[in-house]
Amino acid sequence: MRPYVGLDLGSTKTVAVVAEPDETGGLKLIGIGQVPSTGIRQGVVVNLEETARSIRIAVAEAERMAGTPVREVVVGIAGEHVRSVNSRGVIAVSREGAEIGADDVTRVVEAARAVAIPGDRQVFHVIPQEFVVDDQAGIQNPVGMSGVRLEAEVHIVTGAVASARNLEKAVRAAGLKPVALVLEPLASAQSVLTHDERDLGCLLIDMGGGTTDLSLYYDGAIRHSAVIGLGGSNVTHDLAVGLHCPVNAAEELKITHGCAVASLVDQHETVDVAGVGGRDPKPVSRHLVASMIEARVEEVFTLVFREAKKNLFTDLMAGGVILTGGGADLDGVETLAERIFEMPVRVGRPTGVSGIRESLDDPRYATAMGLLLHARDRNGHDPVEEPRLFHRVSQPVRKWLGEFF
Repeated sequence: MRPYVGLDLGSTKTVAVVAEPDETGGLKLIGIGQVPSTGIRQGVVVNLEETARSIRIAVAEAERMAGTPVREVVVGIAGEHVRSVNSRGVIAVSREGAEIGADDVTRVVEAARAVAIPGDRQVFHVIPQEFVVDDQAGIQNPVGMSGVRLEAEVHIVTGAVASARNLEKAVRAAGLKPVALVLEPLASAQSVLTHDERDLGCLLIDMGGGTTDLSLYYDGAIRHSAVIGLGGSNVTHDLAVGLHCPVNAAEELKITHGCAVASLVDQHETVDVAGVGGRDPKPVSRHLVASMIEARVEEVFTLVFREAKKNLFTDLMAGGVILTGGGADLDGVETLAERIFEMPVRVGRPTGVSGIRESLDDPRYATAMGLLLHARDRNGHDPVEEPRLFHRVSQPVRKWLGEFF
């Protein structure tokens, strides 16, 4: 059996992960490769050749660890060009006896999908949220039920055609076949959210290097998703400019001594920071560093909260906020998030995949592990943490949805 492969093309790192089915029906991570990204900025390819080179190096490293060649990959996609919209479709049930069949479900989802989309954009995902049968709402799977009118509410994710094509070109230039493009917030949600959080309502924030992705869930279904064009790289840039130090020194400072809440840091503590152009290191107040980090992260969280507020389910998020991605490892980030969102916050770490523990326990790999789960699900296995709808949808509808999900 071919291995499952996920490719996370982030703004700061390119990660390739390889997994195989284990004896319990789950996934076992057998290979991982990671290199700095040099051709992607804020989730968008800006240098095709450099992006392909990063992919080749990361995949070669993962292949050596896994001991198996890689050909087909599931690729994560993000960027400010990504947009989402909720839509509704309505049809009359066509079967005798007014019994709803799988073909009716397919038709109503197609009807909901029929929204006006500009020619320079394409649909990435069409995700059913719930069905309504003769005004009875909240139905997860209407197949076999009786009714004359069937409605579907779906979440549609679109993105720029050019961005998607350039991403695919980079993957193909690396000698690989992209079998699916998956929105990175959906992949992260697949690996870190629990059923309870999806049902009660929660906000997932994936704090990446170039972008911050968010997805809002309620009653087991996604209700809103978006991408904010700010991330950890902006924090690093602020430190580099404000402290007059090289970018790599600013990144190391952020990781090693950074804190997202200045009040948690001793005002008298200092750290040495390298100077630009080979100048001697100089002492810098760690409290100053934390103040700069806090200002930028607070801005990001405020933008996320403002975006989430566009959806009416924001006030029903009993499951709280889940932070993941590289930024979630920053000291004090949970405290700052609790202050901004005024609800419980936790750091989400990947689940659903066994194997290399040091990779699985790190929120930086939430998207990559989620891509592996999506790769597995495309081959007919039931999802581990998918909304309830997908557990019971018939095979014809699964096949149709597989074209988009």
